[in-house]
Amino acid sequence: MNKVILMGRLTRDPEVRYSQGATSTAIGRFSIAVDRRFKREGQPDADFFNCTAFGRTGEFVEKYLHKGTKVVVSGSIQNDNYTDANGVQRYSVQIVVDEVEFAESKNAAASNGGGYQDSAAPVPAAAGDGFMNLPEGIDEDLPFAQPNR
Repeated sequence: MNKVILMGRLTRDPEVRYSQGATSTAIGRFSIAVDRRFKREGQPDADFFNCTAFGRTGEFVEKYLHKGTKVVVSGSIQNDNYTDANGVQRYSVQIVVDEVEFAESKNAAASNGGGYQDSAAPVPAAAGDGFMNLPEGIDEDLPFAQPNR
């Protein structure tokens, strides 16, 4: 089985190209920085992975992702080993992306300068117990609300 799930931030804006032919396919390339769980002195704090998304996922990448966006990607790992022009063997790893999801809210992304900007409806404030405050009179619209007795 070859399955990988990573969460990180885009290190640069995605590069999207379209294949040539009768039916063009979007090919989106981007890289993400994934924080290491355990950090040691003198060692890097993050690992960087090159990702490639095809088709509709590539179109999604082109439309919604940019540098700093925090995402969760799932897909498979491929080796991209090759011999360069000088005859030196080069080794690299690529993530072939099957799915991409946002890993933070629009408000959180906007506050850290890394997310997408959109003028959506305001998010209700959290109550003191950590739950969201609901507007008055909405109880009857909730499928799990209990009728007043």
